[in-house]
Amino acid sequence: MIGGFMAIAIVLLKTLPASASSVQETSGSVVDSLNGIPVYYNGEINSVIAAHITNDGYNLGLKWQCVEFVKRYYYYHLHHAMPESGGHAKDFFDKSLPDASYNYARELVQYANPSLKKPAVDDIIVFDGHLGNKYGHIAIISFVGEDVIEIIQQNPGPDEPSRERLEFAIEDGRYRVKSKHVLGWLRIE
Repeated sequence: MIGGFMAIAIVLLKTLPASASSVQETSGSVVDSLNGIPVYYNGEINSVIAAHITNDGYNLGLKWQCVEFVKRYYYYHLHHAMPESGGHAKDFFDKSLPDASYNYARELVQYANPSLKKPAVDDIIVFDGHLGNKYGHIAIISFVGEDVIEIIQQNPGPDEPSRERLEFAIEDGRYRVKSKHVLGWLRIE
């Protein structure tokens, strides 16, 4: 009879959707990485653990929110510390600046969506806040193709993947990422 229960359990496990595997993740476990910088599982989107401060006192953000991954990636992989250490994800993009302007708070060049400049690998992509998420979202562009970009993100939601592809097109001579919430992208130049 124990064999019968085992068979039922195996069948049940095989029928679970792939996203159910994230339930087994624990907060702080590594789910992906880019250039040796890990992406950590956060659990629920609004889950906050603690501030993540480097040994030299630089504020990376709240563990394991989207901002923390982006700032950690820029700090350790690109050796870039932003002068403005706080802010929600949507605050990384200064809506008052025109396309291809220098964002002094982040010490990065900022491109609006749409822009004359094509998104590039290692750019920070910024999503505006909306009804479901008033704080916005940020991620790193990990791949750029002919008409698609791939982003890598931390804290996309408990059942969402760490990588996502977004289409883009050239419209009236400008590159536009086809997502209504994308404000633009920032980069070191």
